[in-house]
Amino acid sequence: MNNLQNPKWWLAAGTRTIKTFAEAMIGMITVGQAFGEINWLHAVSVSGVAALVAFLTCLAGLPEVEG
Repeated sequence: MNNLQNPKWWLAAGTRTIKTFAEAMIGMITVGQAFGEINWLHAVSVSGVAALVAFLTCLAGLPEVEG
């Protein structure tokens, strides 16, 4: 848990979390457009869960910060 005091770790984890949210949101929007309707609450919920999982995965370690 020393990572929580490392600014480089927070930057890398934040970047990874935001990218994951954006990627999931783009996927949800694309699927929504294919079916003719976007459920925004559902899209944000799914993207938020994906971002949370990405952040929690970062707690195990980030190769770009390790070393």
